[in-house]
Amino acid sequence: MRLLVTRPREDAEAFAAILRGRGHEAVIAPLLELRFMPGGEIPLLNFQAVLASSANGIRGFAARSSQRNLPVYVVGPQTAEAARHFGFANVISADGDAAALIAKVAESTNPADGKLLHAAGTETAGRIKQGLEAHGYQVEAAILYEAVPAESLPANAGEALRTDMLDGVLMFSPRTARVFAALAAKDGLAEHCQRLEAFCISVATAEALSPLVFARLAVAGSPNQAAMLDLLPSG
Repeated sequence: MRLLVTRPREDAEAFAAILRGRGHEAVIAPLLELRFMPGGEIPLLNFQAVLASSANGIRGFAARSSQRNLPVYVVGPQTAEAARHFGFANVISADGDAAALIAKVAESTNPADGKLLHAAGTETAGRIKQGLEAHGYQVEAAILYEAVPAESLPANAGEALRTDMLDGVLMFSPRTARVFAALAAKDGLAEHCQRLEAFCISVATAEALSPLVFARLAVAGSPNQAAMLDLLPSG
């Protein structure tokens, strides 16, 4: 299949390599641009663990802290892989979404043992902080990056849609899906989506593609990259 990969560039390039290894063609067209926040060393006094709901949180934290001895609780396998890549040894994966991460931390730690630091982006800080505070934890969110939406479809994505070169699109977040739907409609490309398959990481992501209509909407069984790959036919 020829697939449109809409993730931020670093993740998109890594995922495109996996797709090519499985016999697919990848058109990389990031719809969110990551911008990491500058700053000094993050103080970690009296913290018992670090939380990360994305690989970008890990990347941002690793750039701002030399400390690697705290446990790191992460949302899923990709984020766990990123944490290990940056030298964290004690990595605990919730293998799910933000709700699964909250549950994992609540069942594995004690609020009395210290604060939690959430390595977060501007769009991801609130839910995990609120969820764990409801369990009695003290959570500090370190805002380490922002994901800025594209103002127009990348030229290669627009051309691929307009000429019906694509077989499908891959959507890894509701926000990316909303951006894609708005930009495709703005460029008059909604009709071209009707022949495509849309592969979505969650029900919320599939719903965010509305009002676009696709030949088929497929939702991953779990909110992670492996489950997204399972949706695709063999190349």
